[in-house]
Amino acid sequence: MDIKKRIDELKEIIFRANREYYMLDNSIISDQEYDRYMQELMTLEEKYPEYKTNDSPTQIVGSKVLDKFAKVTHKIPMLSLGNIFNESEIINFDKRIRKEIDNPKYVCELKIDGLSVSVTYKNGILIQGATRGDGTIGEDITNNVMTIKSLPHTLNQKIDIEVRGEIYMRKDVFEKINEQRAKEGRSLLQNPRNAASGSVHQLDYNITKNRHLDCFIYHLPNPFDYDIYTHHEALEFMEKLGFVVNSNRILANNIKEVIDYINYWTENRNTLPYEIDGIVIKLDDINSQNKLGFTARTPKWATAYKFPAEIVKTRLIDIIFTVGRTGKITPNAVLEPVKIAGSTIARATLHNEDNVVYKDIRINDKVLIRKAGDVIPEVVCADKNERNGSEKKFVMIENCPICNTKLIRKEKEADYYCPNINCDARKVETIIHFAERGAMNIEGLGENVIEDLYNQGFIKKITDIYHLEKYEQELVLLEGFGPKLISNLKEGIENSKQNSLEKLIFGLGIRQVGSKTAKILARQFKDIDNLIEADYEKLNNINDIGPIIAKNIVDYFKDPQNLELISELKELGINTKYLTQESEDKEEFLNKKFVLTGTLTNITREQAQKLIENYGGSVSNSVSSKTNTLIVGENPGSKYDKAIKLNIPIWNEEEFLDKIK
Repeated sequence: MDIKKRIDELKEIIFRANREYYMLDNSIISDQEYDRYMQELMTLEEKYPEYKTNDSPTQIVGSKVLDKFAKVTHKIPMLSLGNIFNESEIINFDKRIRKEIDNPKYVCELKIDGLSVSVTYKNGILIQGATRGDGTIGEDITNNVMTIKSLPHTLNQKIDIEVRGEIYMRKDVFEKINEQRAKEGRSLLQNPRNAASGSVHQLDYNITKNRHLDCFIYHLPNPFDYDIYTHHEALEFMEKLGFVVNSNRILANNIKEVIDYINYWTENRNTLPYEIDGIVIKLDDINSQNKLGFTARTPKWATAYKFPAEIVKTRLIDIIFTVGRTGKITPNAVLEPVKIAGSTIARATLHNEDNVVYKDIRINDKVLIRKAGDVIPEVVCADKNERNGSEKKFVMIENCPICNTKLIRKEKEADYYCPNINCDARKVETIIHFAERGAMNIEGLGENVIEDLYNQGFIKKITDIYHLEKYEQELVLLEGFGPKLISNLKEGIENSKQNSLEKLIFGLGIRQVGSKTAKILARQFKDIDNLIEADYEKLNNINDIGPIIAKNIVDYFKDPQNLELISELKELGINTKYLTQESEDKEEFLNKKFVLTGTLTNITREQAQKLIENYGGSVSNSVSSKTNTLIVGENPGSKYDKAIKLNIPIWNEEEFLDKIK
């Protein structure tokens, strides 16, 4: 037998099978045949290594588990898309395009709910895969993208090219993985999007390989290099090279055809074998795209229509109560599991007693559940027409479900509280809050890990986090706590000591002091000691603080236990100073309150807000007598009229940008 010839035959069989299956949804050989050919190829390559090539379907880049991902700088930034949510905004998008472009045509594509990826080929061979990251710098995930069968390792032409797309997990793959995890007694993956993202970020590519991910390619960053002048031609070109490009796309001649496409997929998205969360609309002509250009974050020639929040019906089986870090008691609905917005929901918040009583929600009711994006699912209402007499009225508990302490409800507040500061539930939630991403951001110290360490007695209070290395030998013996996890945990704990002051303030869990307020306080006082010494009057005079938060801050620092905690954190080497590098405060912004309205064209709302805050100002959602300036974009609404009535200064976008330069 001619060994080289047989290896080439096997490679061609496998490549052709991959192309047919992933591009045309057509299985030309059975799974058993595919596995047999793959095994034969692996055996021959092992026996005759001189015939093993980098483009072989058996070749996975890398030979060991990575310690961490290397950084990749994108030659052309990977920008995200702005979002629109209704027909009026779709029409306004078209109007903005038509101001500068005559008779625009649009390509409409399904917005795949996955993870963006950039893939680079040299001489037709896949050499690098990278995440979007912050748009400029991403992570090198080459090992992991090489495990994706629908992403060709070798193109149909020997060409140098970068393409961009979306890595995702099919619904059937997601369900099979969860079936297996359930049999093994392991926690289930939350939804296909999170599962795909988590799989791509595995340092061990073998884990990624077993997740059976897929990839649609949808963007060519430099089309002129290939004499391509429209987006639909770029998609066709990439398809001919061997990439999987989603076939459910159209070239729309006008905005009506765009709306018809959106309406169709709004109704039929559940028929797809993968999750989508909207529709992407792109101007087809690339010269016109370049004429319109970009904002700092998004292209002006494209947008994403996001589907409205899903509402589904299920049965409310029970109502249980949880205890937060401040002692707040929250009633939660236990539901018959139901799929909504890509997730299986078995719990939903009921907020508080007044909400449940007002909506008359009862155990055994059929209820409507809503979940928009990543928002916590909530019970919208009960379907009272489906009641059959078996329903039980809600009764608020009188004692803490964890420590049995009598609950209290303060005057003019909707929530009940457990007043016992030694309640185990409160302690655990306090530690979880301190370590979470928005606070001290301790990598590896998630909710489940903290609960395990608390139950084992290793962490009973915040400062115990920084003594965890004492228990390294004991931790190794715990299920799931391997040397790698422990090493990452130690690194995350040590790194948290260098956080800026606002992270620490938020992590302390002062009542009603969120991340935004924590940043205002950090910028104002620069050091934790200055904040401790601040009196009520000084705090109350700061924009966006107000009397209630000011009192909460004063009360927190009056407590000797809290002062002792801060003293211990200092001794442990935790930074207590404001480190964030910001632009110098400007008089036009310092301690001023701004409101944004209308559509900004050169900058996003989020970017504008961040700039205002960096210059010492704050942003509010509503116009009032306390508003110092209104910033208006295109099509301003009622806020503009109110600002005129109140004689509030108004800047247009150009004036605002001039002032921040």
